[in-house]
Amino acid sequence: MASTQEAPISRLHPTQITVGLLEVRAKVERLSLLPPKGRRDFMQGHPMPAVLGSDGVLFITDHHHLGRASIALGLATAFCDVEADLSKLAGDAFWQEMDRRSWVHPLDENGVRHHYSAIPSRLESMVDDVYRSLSGFVRAAGGFEKSEAAFAEFVWADFFRRLIAIEDVRADFRAAVKAGLALAQSKLARGMPGYTGK
Repeated sequence: MASTQEAPISRLHPTQITVGLLEVRAKVERLSLLPPKGRRDFMQGHPMPAVLGSDGVLFITDHHHLGRASIALGLATAFCDVEADLSKLAGDAFWQEMDRRSWVHPLDENGVRHHYSAIPSRLESMVDDVYRSLSGFVRAAGGFEKSEAAFAEFVWADFFRRLIAIEDVRADFRAAVKAGLALAQSKLARGMPGYTGK
C-alpha cells in the first residue's frame, strides 16, 4: 500500500525523457488561478506516484506534467505516493525492474527508445514532445478516455505521430487537435487504450 510523503520538487527524478510543454503550460495557467493555499491543497489531493530508489531518491512514475507546472509556478514541494521500495537495487538492475513493472518510458520526442541513462535526472531537463501535448489535448476534448494502461497518452502520441505531419502540428495546433479527434474516434484507433469510438 502506498504511503504519502511531502518532498522537495527539486529532488524528484523523472522516469521518462519527454513531456508535452503545451500541456504543461495549460496546467500552469489553471494552477495560477488558485491562491497559494489552493495550489498546495491541489498538490496534496493529486499525489505523484513514486518509487524509492537508492540513496533515498524518489522517482515519479506519473504526473510529470504536474511536476513541471509546479516548478514553473515556483512551488517548493510536492506530495508523492510511494508505491514501491526498490532502494536495494542500483544501476541497470533498478531500471530493468522499473521497466518490468512498466514504470519507465525511455523514448524520445521522435518515439525512439534510448538507454535508461538518457532519462534526465531533473524534471526541468525533460524535452518537449509536441505529440504528447496533442494526445493530452485530444483526450481533454473527449477524443478518448483516461486509461490505466501504462503510458497510455504516449501510446496515443505515437499513434498521432504516424498520421499527422509534424509541420501541421506546429503550424496550427488547434487544427491538429481537431484532426486528432477525428482519428481518435475512427476505426483506425480501435484497440487503443481508452478508445470510445464516439
